[in-house]
Order: sequence, then C-alpha cells, then structure tokens
Amino acid sequence: MINAASKLLAVMLAVILLYIYPTAETANRQDDLARITVNQSVVRFVDAVRTKGYISPAMYSELEEQLARTGNAYEILIEHLHKKYVPHYTDPMNQSTFTGTYETVEDGYYTSQIKERLFPAAGGLTTDDPDRRYTLVMGDFITITVQSTNRTSGMLIREWLNGTPTAPAVLTTYGGMVLNEDY
Repeated sequence: MINAASKLLAVMLAVILLYIYPTAETANRQDDLARITVNQSVVRFVDAVRTKGYISPAMYSELEEQLARTGNAYEILIEHLHKKYVPHYTDPMNQSTFTGTYETVEDGYYTSQIKERLFPAAGGLTTDDPDRRYTLVMGDFITITVQSTNRTSGMLIREWLNGTPTAPAVLTTYGGMVLNEDY
C-alpha cells in the first residue's frame, strides 16, 4: 500500500514538473511580452501626443493596432486635464471688482469625448482632416491607462493553481505634460 502511494505521488510530481510547470512558465512569459509591448506602445503614443499637441485618428488607430498584435483585448482610458485660471471678483457682474487673485481649475476630458472628436458620427471628413484632430494646449496633462479585459492562459493557470482570481495580466498607465503645439 505504501509502495503504491509513493508511486502515485511520484507520477503526480512528474506530471507537474514535466507538463504543468513549463506550460505555466510559457504562459507567464507570454504575459510578460504582452506587458512590455503594451508599455512601449503607450509610452510611444503619449510621447508623440506630448510632442505634437494633438491626437489624430491615425495615431489612435495605430495604438489600437499595436495593442491588438499581442492577441489580447484592451480597454483604453484617456484623461486630458486642461488647466484654466478663473479670476475672483467680489461682484461677478462688475469687472472692476477684481480682487487680484485667481483660482486654478482643471477641466477633465475623457475617452468618450476624445473619441467623439476623432471618429465623429457624421462621416463627412477624411481621416487626415485637421478638424478630426483632438488638440491639446501646452501645459495640459494627458494620461493613458491600458488594461487587458480578457483572461490570458497565464491567468487561467494561476487561477487554477492558486484557486483565487488574479489581477489583469496587463495594466499600464503613462502620462505627462504637453510640451508643444505642433498643429
């Protein structure tokens, strides 16, 4: 009986070491490569936006294509913060009551508003038309967050081995201040 139990344990250990572990490592390596590719694509996109001062439909489509090459599905979240200075008045209807102070306000624009400008419902404009560009102003902030929405094979294996759900395989955030207005 002890001999049979030890043989069964040896077979289970052999299966784990010969098949499951290499499969898990290969899947994890694939997730790592996807993470690196997504990070490079997002950094390249944000740096181009910061340098040019706008997002064009071609730039956004290229980002989506680069992300699709990893074989995963992604949710792209864009946040554009535009800084405005609002003067303080004791009587807002009378400009001569200016107190000499300003309040800094940041207006936020998000993915749906940006994509509405890039890809309007009325399709009368060509892809390279300047009216389809989403423009930013020097000093604005742009942040992009990309998160995978599908479950990768690495996630499935980790969930099976650990018995608990795992975090998204790919989650990248990058952003910065717009440095130039090249439009």
